[in-house]
Amino acid sequence: MDIFEAVRQRHSVRQYLDKPLEENVKSDLLDLIKECNRKSGLNIQLVCDEPKAFQSKLAKYGHFENVTNYIVLVGKKQPRLDEKCGYWGQKIAIAAQMMGLNTCWVALSYKKIPGAFTVEKDEKLTVVIAVGYGANQGKERKSKKPEHVCYDIQSAPLWFKRGVDFALLAPTATNQQKFTINLDGISNRVKIKAGIGPQSKVDLGIVKYNFEVGAGKENFEWAVKNTVEIRITD
Repeated sequence: MDIFEAVRQRHSVRQYLDKPLEENVKSDLLDLIKECNRKSGLNIQLVCDEPKAFQSKLAKYGHFENVTNYIVLVGKKQPRLDEKCGYWGQKIAIAAQMMGLNTCWVALSYKKIPGAFTVEKDEKLTVVIAVGYGANQGKERKSKKPEHVCYDIQSAPLWFKRGVDFALLAPTATNQQKFTINLDGISNRVKIKAGIGPQSKVDLGIVKYNFEVGAGKENFEWAVKNTVEIRITD
C-alpha cells in the first residue's frame, strides 16, 4: 500500500480486535513519532495496552470497543498548536494505515488516565488518535464536492484539483469539512482557511497534510499567513 492508497482507504474505526500491537509495528510507530517530534517540536506520545481511557460513558456512547492503544497529541502552548497537531497527527495516522493499522481521531470520548502519558505545565493536550487492528475498516462518509470548498476549481491546474480531492478525504470533526482552499493569485501559491466549528483548527492541519499528499509539495507553496512551521532546527 502506498501513501495515496492509504489516504483513500483510511476511514475512522471505533471497534478494534483484542490484539496488542505487533512488536515490529510498535517499533516502527515509535520511530516515526520520535522523528515527527524532532521535526515539529511537539511531544506526541504512544500509549499501549491501556484500556481505561476508552471505558468511560462517553466512549461507550461513541461506540468505541477494545481501544487499548492511542496516540496523544501534545505540544507547548502556542497560537497554532491545534493546527500543527492536526498536521503531524495525520501524517502518523496515514503511516499507521500503511502499517496495517486503523485509527480514529478523538476529541472528547476518552478520559485522561494519570501516569499514562505526560503533559508539562507549558504544554496542552489537543486530541488523541485511537490506533490498533480494526474489527472493520470503517465506512466511507459523505463528502462535499470540490466546488464547495474552492470557488474556481474548474480553471485550476491538475495538481491543485488533485490536492483538493485528497483534502476532501481528510477526517474532520462531525464531518463538518469547514474549510476553503484557493489559489492565492499566484500560480503555485495556495491559501487555506478554516471555518468556525469544533476542532476546526485541528481539522485545518489534517486537511493541509492531505492536500500536500495529493498536490505534491514540490508543486506549490502555502501562502505565508497560512503556513505552519513544521520543522525545528536540527
